[in-house]
Amino acid sequence: MFTFELEHTDGLARAGSINTDHGEIRTPVFMPVATQGSVKALDPTDLQTLGAQIVLGNAYHLYLRPGSQEIKEFGGLHSFMNWPKPILTDSGGFQGFSLQHLRKINPNGITFKSHIDGSSHELTPESVIQIQKEIASDIIMPLDVCLSPEASKTDFVEAMHLTSNWLRRSINYQNDSSSQALFGIVQGGLHADLRKESAHELSDYDLPGYSIGGLSVGETKEEMYPIVEITSNFLPQSKPRYLMGVGSPEDLVECVVRGIDMFDCVLPTRVARKGAMYTKYGRRNVTRAEYKDQNSPFDPDCDCYCCTNFTAGYIHHLFKAKEYLAYRLASIHNLRFLIRIMNDLRQAIQEGAIQEYRESFWKNYQVSDQTARINQKYSRLSQLEGTG
Repeated sequence: MFTFELEHTDGLARAGSINTDHGEIRTPVFMPVATQGSVKALDPTDLQTLGAQIVLGNAYHLYLRPGSQEIKEFGGLHSFMNWPKPILTDSGGFQGFSLQHLRKINPNGITFKSHIDGSSHELTPESVIQIQKEIASDIIMPLDVCLSPEASKTDFVEAMHLTSNWLRRSINYQNDSSSQALFGIVQGGLHADLRKESAHELSDYDLPGYSIGGLSVGETKEEMYPIVEITSNFLPQSKPRYLMGVGSPEDLVECVVRGIDMFDCVLPTRVARKGAMYTKYGRRNVTRAEYKDQNSPFDPDCDCYCCTNFTAGYIHHLFKAKEYLAYRLASIHNLRFLIRIMNDLRQAIQEGAIQEYRESFWKNYQVSDQTARINQKYSRLSQLEGTG
């Protein structure tokens, strides 16, 4: 049974708890991305040790390989990947955006060619719910239409109405007896009036939770943050709010302050495999020569397995030698860094000190122009072929 309790607020920021059949989730929360049933380079023990409460799988990718029916025969995704805690699955609607060259959208659903073997498939609102039933995730998403921020307002209106129609069909197909929590997805691009209309329409369904889709797809942060705040304000106070595909450290802080409870993103593990690791001062690349002779942890303030057991010089060596252990250790560090931010944000909300925390974060943290470009390149777009 899915429930949400809002426990504390500080301004627009919220701290709460979600209960599912596979355990409790304390919010705000960051969800590591296990696109194909695995967070790249990590195993479930790693994830539990670094403090992950929930992971995200992608129904589109899992449907194509190994197949949702096969996952069902293994007892569902929890059993298949040996993950005992909650799982959220994305529907594949985003792949309708990222795989534009392989798909066609029509009123009945999305027809596309597999990026794996070129075979033809059709996702409908009903089939997407059936796939996620077979996967047996705790929180599920309906099929939606995600557009580029450059699309016309007319196209956004069309996409918003199609997303709403598909949600109605998803609700009808799911039936009330399901223990899976179906979230609605608010669309509308960067148009505040469309976001308001979409949020109000979806709120009428009294769903277990609500997602904000169609962001982190090429717009600037200056464009994204106001839309996040506007949209979250139109959503019910008593339901969790999930900002899809957003997860850089600065985005977590700024969007929690604006009322968001849940996040996911491939960014922390994707950049980790390039040697980019987070610190309170910003992102640093451990492959740089300055780390070669550092006989101390990469981040002395970090309590992760990487920083409490190995030197920066050793991590530098692993990357230069192209050892797979480098990817694991850097991924552990980056995910632990984000989870510690979420824990600190939750504590700040409970203590009524969210603005003080935000100011402290920005006193140290710096985002370079290069980092901003990489964030944009490797955010939601990296889910194109399961590269999370």
